Amino acid sequence: MTQSLKTTVLAQAQMLDFYRQMTLIRHFEERVVELFGKGLISGSTHPCIAQEAIAVGAIAAVSREDQVLATYRGHGQMLAKGGDPKKIMAEILCRGTGYCKGKGGSMHLCDPEIGFLGTNAIVAAHIPIAAGVALANKIRGNGLVTLCFFGDGASNEGVFYETANMAALWRVPLVMICENNGFAISVPVEKAVSVKDIAVRAQAFGFPGEAVDGNDVLQVYEITRKAVERARRGDGPTLIECKTVRWERHSAISAGKYASREEMKRWQKTDPIPRFRAHLADTVRVSGAQLESIEREAREVGDQAVEFALQSPPAAESELAEDIFA
Repeated sequence: MTQSLKTTVLAQAQMLDFYRQMTLIRHFEERVVELFGKGLISGSTHPCIAQEAIAVGAIAAVSREDQVLATYRGHGQMLAKGGDPKKIMAEILCRGTGYCKGKGGSMHLCDPEIGFLGTNAIVAAHIPIAAGVALANKIRGNGLVTLCFFGDGASNEGVFYETANMAALWRVPLVMICENNGFAISVPVEKAVSVKDIAVRAQAFGFPGEAVDGNDVLQVYEITRKAVERARRGDGPTLIECKTVRWERHSAISAGKYASREEMKRWQKTDPIPRFRAHLADTVRVSGAQLESIEREAREVGDQAVEFALQSPPAAESELAEDIFA
Protein backbone atom coordinates (compact mmCIF):
# COMPACT_ATOMS: atom_id res chain seq x y z
CA MET A 1 0.00 0.00 0.00
CA THR A 2 1.18 3.49 -0.76
CA GLN A 3 2.61 5.43 2.17
CA SER A 4 1.65 8.80 0.68
CA LEU A 5 -0.43 9.67 3.72
CA LYS A 6 1.76 10.06 6.79
CA THR A 7 0.24 8.71 9.96
CA THR A 8 -0.08 12.03 11.74
CA VAL A 9 -3.14 12.74 13.88
CA LEU A 10 -4.79 14.60 10.99
CA ALA A 11 -3.95 11.90 8.43
CA GLN A 12 -5.09 9.18 10.82
CA ALA A 13 -8.43 10.94 11.20
CA GLN A 14 -8.74 11.16 7.44
CA MET A 15 -7.95 7.47 7.00
CA LEU A 16 -10.50 6.54 9.65
CA ASP A 17 -13.03 8.58 7.70
CA PHE A 18 -12.09 6.60 4.58
CA TYR A 19 -12.79 3.39 6.51
CA ARG A 20 -16.09 4.76 7.81
CA GLN A 21 -17.23 5.64 4.29
CA MET A 22 -16.13 2.31 2.81
CA THR A 23 -17.92 0.27 5.47
CA LEU A 24 -21.05 2.43 5.14
CA ILE A 25 -21.13 1.91 1.37
CA ARG A 26 -20.65 -1.85 1.84
CA HIS A 27 -23.47 -2.23 4.35
CA PHE A 28 -25.71 0.13 2.37
CA GLU A 29 -25.24 -1.95 -0.79
CA GLU A 30 -25.78 -5.22 1.06
CA ARG A 31 -29.11 -3.89 2.28
CA VAL A 32 -29.97 -2.79 -1.27
CA VAL A 33 -29.37 -6.34 -2.55
CA GLU A 34 -31.51 -7.67 0.30
CA LEU A 35 -34.36 -5.27 -0.48
CA PHE A 36 -34.17 -6.15 -4.16
CA GLY A 37 -34.50 -9.82 -3.27
CA LYS A 38 -37.70 -8.97 -1.39
CA GLY A 39 -39.17 -7.28 -4.47
CA LEU A 40 -39.06 -3.79 -2.96
CA ILE A 41 -36.96 -2.19 -5.73
CA SER A 42 -38.47 -1.50 -9.14
CA GLY A 43 -36.43 -2.43 -12.19
CA SER A 44 -32.87 -3.41 -11.34
CA THR A 45 -30.07 -1.99 -9.23
CA HIS A 46 -26.30 -2.20 -9.61
CA PRO A 47 -24.33 -2.43 -6.34
CA CYS A 48 -20.67 -1.44 -6.14
CA ILE A 49 -19.64 -4.04 -3.56
CA ALA A 50 -15.83 -4.56 -3.62
CA GLN A 51 -15.32 -1.25 -5.46
CA GLU A 52 -15.73 1.05 -2.44
CA ALA A 53 -12.08 2.14 -2.41
CA ILE A 54 -12.45 3.83 -5.80
CA ALA A 55 -15.37 6.06 -4.87
CA VAL A 56 -13.99 6.96 -1.44
CA GLY A 57 -10.37 7.50 -2.48
CA ALA A 58 -11.14 9.56 -5.58
CA ILE A 59 -13.85 11.76 -4.12
CA ALA A 60 -11.72 12.50 -1.05
CA ALA A 61 -9.37 14.32 -3.43
CA VAL A 62 -11.95 16.97 -4.40
CA SER A 63 -13.84 19.68 -2.54
CA ARG A 64 -17.56 19.81 -1.82
CA GLU A 65 -17.94 22.37 -4.63
CA ASP A 66 -16.21 20.17 -7.23
CA GLN A 67 -18.52 18.04 -9.33
CA VAL A 68 -19.01 14.32 -9.80
CA LEU A 69 -20.85 12.34 -12.47
CA ALA A 70 -21.22 8.55 -12.29
CA THR A 71 -22.79 5.50 -13.89
CA TYR A 72 -25.84 3.50 -12.87
CA ARG A 73 -23.47 1.80 -10.37
CA GLY A 74 -23.26 5.10 -8.50
CA HIS A 75 -24.67 4.66 -5.00
CA GLY A 76 -21.15 4.60 -3.55
CA GLN A 77 -20.08 7.77 -5.34
CA MET A 78 -23.10 9.69 -4.07
CA LEU A 79 -22.51 8.52 -0.51
CA ALA A 80 -18.84 9.46 -0.75
CA LYS A 81 -19.77 12.91 -2.09
CA GLY A 82 -21.81 13.55 1.03
CA GLY A 83 -25.26 12.36 0.02
CA ASP A 84 -27.79 11.61 2.75
CA PRO A 85 -28.08 7.79 3.06
CA LYS A 86 -31.75 8.08 3.98
CA LYS A 87 -32.66 10.13 0.91
CA ILE A 88 -30.56 7.91 -1.36
CA MET A 89 -32.24 4.74 -0.06
CA ALA A 90 -35.65 6.40 -0.36
CA GLU A 91 -34.91 7.25 -3.99
CA ILE A 92 -33.75 3.68 -4.71
CA LEU A 93 -37.08 2.45 -3.32
CA CYS A 94 -38.97 5.09 -5.37
CA ARG A 95 -40.28 6.92 -2.31
CA GLY A 96 -41.39 10.52 -2.27
CA THR A 97 -38.73 11.49 0.28
CA GLY A 98 -35.92 10.56 -2.12
CA TYR A 99 -33.58 12.97 -3.86
CA CYS A 100 -35.68 12.96 -7.04
CA LYS A 101 -39.00 12.47 -5.25
CA GLY A 102 -38.86 8.77 -6.04
CA LYS A 103 -39.06 9.28 -9.80
CA GLY A 104 -35.43 8.53 -10.59
CA GLY A 105 -34.85 5.30 -8.74
CA SER A 106 -31.54 3.50 -8.37
CA MET A 107 -29.97 4.63 -11.64
CA HIS A 108 -30.85 8.34 -11.61
CA LEU A 109 -29.50 9.89 -8.42
CA CYS A 110 -28.73 13.60 -8.33
CA ASP A 111 -28.04 16.46 -5.91
CA PRO A 112 -26.41 19.59 -7.39
CA GLU A 113 -26.13 21.14 -3.91
CA ILE A 114 -23.33 18.72 -3.02
CA GLY A 115 -21.81 18.78 -6.50
CA PHE A 116 -23.26 15.41 -7.45
CA LEU A 117 -24.61 16.01 -10.94
CA GLY A 118 -26.11 12.62 -11.45
CA THR A 119 -25.83 8.97 -12.31
CA ASN A 120 -26.68 7.80 -15.82
CA ALA A 121 -28.31 4.57 -16.95
CA ILE A 122 -26.88 4.73 -20.48
CA VAL A 123 -23.34 3.39 -20.86
CA ALA A 124 -20.88 6.25 -21.51
CA ALA A 125 -23.63 8.84 -22.06
CA HIS A 126 -22.48 10.97 -19.13
CA ILE A 127 -18.85 11.20 -20.29
CA PRO A 128 -19.43 14.06 -22.76
CA ILE A 129 -21.78 15.69 -20.25
CA ALA A 130 -18.97 15.70 -17.70
CA ALA A 131 -16.66 17.31 -20.24
CA GLY A 132 -19.29 19.96 -20.90
CA VAL A 133 -19.53 20.68 -17.18
CA ALA A 134 -15.75 20.95 -16.99
CA LEU A 135 -15.65 23.26 -20.02
CA ALA A 136 -18.27 25.49 -18.40
CA ASN A 137 -16.12 25.67 -15.27
CA LYS A 138 -13.12 26.67 -17.35
CA ILE A 139 -15.05 29.39 -19.14
CA ARG A 140 -16.36 30.73 -15.84
CA GLY A 141 -12.90 30.60 -14.29
CA ASN A 142 -14.27 29.24 -11.03
CA GLY A 143 -11.44 26.75 -10.42
CA LEU A 144 -13.76 23.76 -10.10
CA VAL A 145 -12.79 20.25 -11.21
CA THR A 146 -15.10 17.53 -12.53
CA LEU A 147 -14.69 13.81 -11.82
CA CYS A 148 -16.31 11.38 -14.24
CA PHE A 149 -16.61 7.70 -13.25
CA PHE A 150 -17.29 5.04 -15.90
CA GLY A 151 -16.65 1.36 -16.53
CA ASP A 152 -14.29 -0.55 -18.78
CA GLY A 153 -17.10 -1.13 -21.27
CA ALA A 154 -17.72 2.60 -21.61
CA SER A 155 -14.09 3.09 -22.63
CA ASN A 156 -14.94 1.31 -25.89
CA GLU A 157 -17.73 3.72 -26.79
CA GLY A 158 -17.18 6.41 -29.40
CA VAL A 159 -18.14 9.25 -27.06
CA PHE A 160 -15.22 8.31 -24.80
CA TYR A 161 -12.77 9.03 -27.64
CA GLU A 162 -14.56 12.17 -28.78
CA THR A 163 -14.60 13.48 -25.23
CA ALA A 164 -10.93 12.63 -24.64
CA ASN A 165 -9.95 14.50 -27.81
CA MET A 166 -11.96 17.64 -27.05
CA ALA A 167 -11.04 17.66 -23.35
CA ALA A 168 -7.36 17.56 -24.30
CA LEU A 169 -7.75 20.10 -27.08
CA TRP A 170 -9.48 22.59 -24.80
CA ARG A 171 -7.54 21.58 -21.65
CA VAL A 172 -10.66 21.25 -19.56
CA PRO A 173 -10.43 20.48 -15.79
CA LEU A 174 -11.70 16.91 -16.10
CA VAL A 175 -10.52 13.73 -14.36
CA MET A 176 -11.76 10.61 -16.13
CA ILE A 177 -11.90 7.61 -13.78
CA CYS A 178 -12.36 4.18 -15.35
CA GLU A 179 -13.55 1.52 -12.90
CA ASN A 180 -12.17 -1.56 -14.61
CA ASN A 181 -13.89 -4.42 -12.78
CA GLY A 182 -13.10 -6.99 -15.46
CA PHE A 183 -16.51 -7.24 -17.11
CA ALA A 184 -18.79 -5.20 -19.37
CA ILE A 185 -22.09 -6.83 -18.35
CA SER A 186 -20.97 -10.42 -19.10
CA VAL A 187 -18.05 -9.84 -21.49
CA PRO A 188 -14.58 -10.25 -19.93
CA VAL A 189 -12.39 -7.20 -20.46
CA GLU A 190 -9.70 -9.23 -22.23
CA LYS A 191 -12.24 -10.11 -24.95
CA ALA A 192 -13.34 -6.53 -25.48
CA VAL A 193 -10.31 -4.29 -24.91
CA SER A 194 -7.28 -4.48 -27.22
CA VAL A 195 -4.74 -3.18 -24.69
CA LYS A 196 -3.61 -4.42 -21.31
CA ASP A 197 -4.16 -1.06 -19.62
CA ILE A 198 -7.07 1.17 -20.61
CA ALA A 199 -5.03 4.05 -19.16
CA VAL A 200 -2.65 3.99 -22.15
CA ARG A 201 -5.45 5.25 -24.38
CA ALA A 202 -4.86 8.73 -22.96
CA GLN A 203 -1.51 8.84 -24.77
CA ALA A 204 -3.27 9.08 -28.13
CA PHE A 205 -4.78 12.38 -27.03
CA GLY A 206 -1.70 13.82 -25.35
CA PHE A 207 -2.63 13.74 -21.68
CA PRO A 208 -1.57 11.50 -18.75
CA GLY A 209 -3.08 8.11 -18.11
CA GLU A 210 -2.35 6.01 -15.03
CA ALA A 211 -3.39 2.47 -14.08
CA VAL A 212 -3.70 2.00 -10.32
CA ASP A 213 -4.79 -0.63 -7.84
CA GLY A 214 -8.45 0.21 -7.41
CA ASN A 215 -8.61 -1.83 -4.21
CA ASP A 216 -6.06 0.41 -2.48
CA VAL A 217 -7.94 3.46 -1.22
CA LEU A 218 -4.76 5.39 -0.40
CA GLN A 219 -3.29 4.83 -3.84
CA VAL A 220 -6.54 5.91 -5.52
CA TYR A 221 -6.62 9.01 -3.33
CA GLU A 222 -3.01 9.98 -4.06
CA ILE A 223 -3.22 9.54 -7.85
CA THR A 224 -6.55 11.38 -8.01
CA ARG A 225 -5.21 14.19 -5.84
CA LYS A 226 -2.38 14.79 -8.30
CA ALA A 227 -4.79 14.68 -11.25
CA VAL A 228 -7.12 17.17 -9.55
CA GLU A 229 -4.22 19.53 -8.83
CA ARG A 230 -3.15 19.27 -12.46
CA ALA A 231 -6.67 20.03 -13.68
CA ARG A 232 -7.05 22.96 -11.31
CA ARG A 233 -3.77 24.44 -12.59
CA GLY A 234 -5.22 24.51 -16.08
CA ASP A 235 -3.13 21.61 -17.41
CA GLY A 236 -6.11 19.66 -18.69
CA PRO A 237 -7.54 16.16 -18.20
CA THR A 238 -6.16 12.93 -16.77
CA LEU A 239 -7.35 9.35 -17.27
CA ILE A 240 -7.13 7.09 -14.22
CA GLU A 241 -7.82 3.38 -14.61
CA CYS A 242 -8.71 1.76 -11.30
CA LYS A 243 -8.32 -2.01 -11.59
CA THR A 244 -10.71 -3.88 -9.35
CA VAL A 245 -12.87 -7.01 -9.19
CA ARG A 246 -16.63 -7.02 -9.53
CA TRP A 247 -18.53 -8.81 -6.78
CA GLU A 248 -21.73 -9.54 -8.69
CA ARG A 249 -22.15 -10.45 -12.33
CA HIS A 250 -23.77 -7.16 -13.36
CA SER A 251 -26.74 -6.22 -11.21
CA ALA A 252 -28.66 -7.32 -8.14
CA ILE A 253 -30.59 -9.72 -10.36
CA SER A 254 -27.48 -11.88 -10.62
CA ALA A 255 -25.77 -10.85 -7.37
CA GLY A 256 -23.45 -13.50 -6.01
CA LYS A 257 -23.80 -15.79 -9.06
CA TYR A 258 -20.48 -16.96 -10.46
CA ALA A 259 -19.22 -19.20 -13.23
CA SER A 260 -17.07 -21.13 -10.76
CA ARG A 261 -16.12 -21.38 -7.10
CA GLU A 262 -12.70 -19.95 -7.97
CA GLU A 263 -14.31 -16.86 -9.47
CA MET A 264 -16.51 -16.51 -6.38
CA LYS A 265 -13.40 -16.36 -4.19
CA ARG A 266 -11.46 -14.01 -6.47
CA TRP A 267 -12.98 -10.75 -5.25
CA GLN A 268 -12.81 -11.88 -1.62
CA LYS A 269 -9.02 -12.18 -1.92
CA THR A 270 -8.74 -8.55 -3.06
CA ASP A 271 -11.60 -7.09 -0.99
CA PRO A 272 -10.52 -3.50 -0.21
CA ILE A 273 -12.21 -3.30 3.20
CA PRO A 274 -10.40 -6.02 5.17
CA ARG A 275 -7.24 -5.01 3.36
CA PHE A 276 -7.54 -1.40 4.57
CA ARG A 277 -8.66 -2.59 8.00
CA ALA A 278 -5.43 -4.58 8.32
CA HIS A 279 -3.43 -1.50 7.28
CA LEU A 280 -5.13 0.63 9.91
CA ALA A 281 -4.57 -1.99 12.61
CA ASP A 282 -1.00 -3.00 11.75
CA THR A 283 0.55 0.22 10.39
CA VAL A 284 -1.54 3.07 11.79
CA ARG A 285 -2.06 1.21 15.10
CA VAL A 286 -5.80 1.78 15.32
CA SER A 287 -7.35 -0.43 17.98
CA GLY A 288 -9.72 -3.23 17.10
CA ALA A 289 -12.34 -1.65 19.36
CA GLN A 290 -12.20 1.62 17.42
CA LEU A 291 -12.54 -0.18 14.09
CA GLU A 292 -15.46 -2.24 15.39
CA SER A 293 -17.12 0.96 16.57
CA ILE A 294 -16.83 2.43 13.05
CA GLU A 295 -18.27 -0.76 11.55
CA ARG A 296 -21.15 -0.77 14.03
CA GLU A 297 -21.93 2.87 13.26
CA ALA A 298 -21.94 2.11 9.53
CA ARG A 299 -24.45 -0.70 10.02
CA GLU A 300 -26.65 1.55 12.12
CA VAL A 301 -26.62 4.33 9.52
CA GLY A 302 -27.45 1.85 6.76
CA ASP A 303 -30.25 0.27 8.77
CA GLN A 304 -31.69 3.68 9.63
CA ALA A 305 -31.69 4.55 5.93
CA VAL A 306 -33.69 1.41 5.16
CA GLU A 307 -36.16 2.11 7.95
CA PHE A 308 -36.62 5.71 6.76
CA ALA A 309 -37.21 4.58 3.19
CA LEU A 310 -39.68 1.86 4.11
CA GLN A 311 -41.70 4.29 6.23
CA SER A 312 -41.77 6.94 3.48
CA PRO A 313 -44.71 7.27 1.06
CA PRO A 314 -44.32 6.15 -2.56
CA ALA A 315 -43.69 8.72 -5.29
CA ALA A 316 -46.86 10.77 -5.66
CA GLU A 317 -48.90 10.20 -8.80
CA SER A 318 -49.95 13.87 -8.69
CA GLU A 319 -46.30 14.89 -9.24
CA LEU A 320 -45.77 12.60 -12.22
CA ALA A 321 -45.57 15.45 -14.75
CA GLU A 322 -43.52 17.79 -12.56
CA ASP A 323 -39.78 18.40 -13.08
CA ILE A 324 -39.98 17.30 -16.71
CA PHE A 325 -38.15 19.56 -19.14
CA ALA A 326 -39.64 18.90 -22.57
